[in-house]
Amino acid sequence: MTPNRPYLLRALYEWISDNGLTPYLLVDAGVEGVRVPPGAAKDGKVILNIAARAVGQFEISNERVHFLARFSGVSQVVDVPMGAVLAIYAQENGQGMMFQADGAPGEPPPTTPAPDESPKRPHLRVIK
Repeated sequence: MTPNRPYLLRALYEWISDNGLTPYLLVDAGVEGVRVPPGAAKDGKVILNIAARAVGQFEISNERVHFLARFSGVSQVVDVPMGAVLAIYAQENGQGMMFQADGAPGEPPPTTPAPDESPKRPHLRVIK
């Protein structure tokens, strides 16, 4: 199945906007492919106002979030791979959703125990 992050991101963006609030995006600026203006990131993260009135050519695809925004009065391209999106939330009340940081690209999440680990069995006890 395809990842659900882009679908959730689009839905939350619409929900926040439809309620007249300002959607903000929290981005891990250290992820390869993140394109934000120099100096915009603090502690490896950047918070971006993605309200329709603040950005141009806004697009949330299944692979990335892409738009134009003004930083210090200068229009700049912002490009964020989907794996770098850490959260989307309403600036006014903080409601939204956090996402897990991605592992290495193409690395599936662990679903089975490592070969040297034995599976844990549940312990049941009869109580009289």
